[in-house]
Amino acid sequence: MTRLAVALPNGEVTVSVELESPASEPWAALALAHGAGAGMDHPFLTGFAEALQASGIATLRFAFPYREAGRRMPGPPAHAVATWAAVGAHLTATVPGVPFVAAGKSYGGRMASMAAAEGVIDPAALVYLGYPFHAPGKPDAERGEHLADVRPPQLFVEGDADPFIQPLDRFERAVATAPDAEIAWLPGARHSFEVAGVKRTPEEVGASLADVVVPWLRRRLGVPTRA
Repeated sequence: MTRLAVALPNGEVTVSVELESPASEPWAALALAHGAGAGMDHPFLTGFAEALQASGIATLRFAFPYREAGRRMPGPPAHAVATWAAVGAHLTATVPGVPFVAAGKSYGGRMASMAAAEGVIDPAALVYLGYPFHAPGKPDAERGEHLADVRPPQLFVEGDADPFIQPLDRFERAVATAPDAEIAWLPGARHSFEVAGVKRTPEEVGASLADVVVPWLRRRLGVPTRA
């Protein structure tokens, strides 16, 4: 694990980053952000990252400044956007010559979309694992107006029982405003992709999502199956 400098409006901080590469040459480099209530070492994220590495993708997990400081509640969006800017620059410099992909669980994915909409990162694609379109029970407080300004291809991996995107038709309309976006629906899954009656560890749940994400990335990035 190493440290990465992030320039915030009130001064520079450093955050933890962990880069892990596959055994062979990677065909993509993916930065993976954590959700609001969990850190970069949450088993869901490590399980997902390990499955991506097995498929030939280098992964960089990182912490947002508020988590690095030991706080539970996210800081200002500008801090997360600045972190994404630093992470994107670091990953493209560290793993050059392959497409850069921005991804995140819930809050981390939404912050990636904001960074892309503002033009501070320019990924080849974005992947959201459970996009938090609104707080549960508050469908009128939507968080998706900026999606129309995100130009790279976007993949929303969503459980159709996720309380953060109900009613589904409103979420679908917001996604449809984006220039290039797709939704991969997982029947019966909730926000952390748990399914009633199905027992799986967080690592297993995270790893299972690679079966959805990797084929989509190969298709959108133009990477042959045997790359």
